[in-house]
Amino acid sequence: MTNILFLLACLTMGAAFKKSGLLKGNAHEVINQVILYVCLPAATLIYGSEANLNRHVLMPILMPWCLYAAGFLFFKVTGKLNRTHPHSEAVLIMTAGIPSISFLGFPIFELFYGAEGLRIGILMSQAGSFMVCATLGVITASYYASSTPSFKKILLNVLGFPVFLAFIFAIGINMAGLAIPPLAREVLQKIAAPFSFLALFSVGLQIDLSGKRALLKHIYTGLGFKLLLAPVLVWLVLFPIAGQKGMVAEICVIGAALGPMNTAAIIATQYGLNPPLASAMVGIGLPLSLLTALPVYYLLQWFN
Repeated sequence: MTNILFLLACLTMGAAFKKSGLLKGNAHEVINQVILYVCLPAATLIYGSEANLNRHVLMPILMPWCLYAAGFLFFKVTGKLNRTHPHSEAVLIMTAGIPSISFLGFPIFELFYGAEGLRIGILMSQAGSFMVCATLGVITASYYASSTPSFKKILLNVLGFPVFLAFIFAIGINMAGLAIPPLAREVLQKIAAPFSFLALFSVGLQIDLSGKRALLKHIYTGLGFKLLLAPVLVWLVLFPIAGQKGMVAEICVIGAALGPMNTAAIIATQYGLNPPLASAMVGIGLPLSLLTALPVYYLLQWFN
């Protein structure tokens, strides 16, 4: 409950500051720079180096990766049919393709399944959604932001992005069986601590749907996939097709139904990929998914 109230408070404060004019028009750009070059790399080093990567937890780890692939295909097809601008297409792929596991998922999983549900959620976040955002999300943003994309240009762009560099370093530590020294980890934790507040406050600063009828069409498509189609796809693959049952499979379905990851919206905005749409997807999708998660849980209990 605390996380949910915190989310709503941050979005509301951001929107209120925007309306009051207390901050300059480009304030969100400054905040985003702090997030992407300071807070997020610190968080990536911690989570990436400590992620538990083994075959016994493949299902919750693979779900965000498979969901991103499904979202990529879905929005490539709908983008072509609807003649969507490439920048809007990229935002929909990134925001609707990556669920907010850590922020929304943790309290929801713990509420429904207790401490064991929270443990599964941490694995899904650390080795799943967080790594998808730091790798495929950055690659997607770089590709769509380039007017003349080439492998060399995308590679240089991605390798120069602090979050991706932190991810590579963190995985190196993880694979080598090493650990970040306790003192260094504590410092990194304090540096990463403002991330959630700054990210959601920045999203609140950028929410503006006035006079944007074309934007609403993209939001309907994006959130339709994120909140409805995505959990149905995951359920079909895990339950009827793969014959999976139990808590882990249910958590994967609920995780797929959660709103967009705010980090993906921040990265999309940093690359200039339709910032109003990126902010709207998170600002509307996160609170809305709080209302859809409960029906998904009870439907899973009914089907089982």
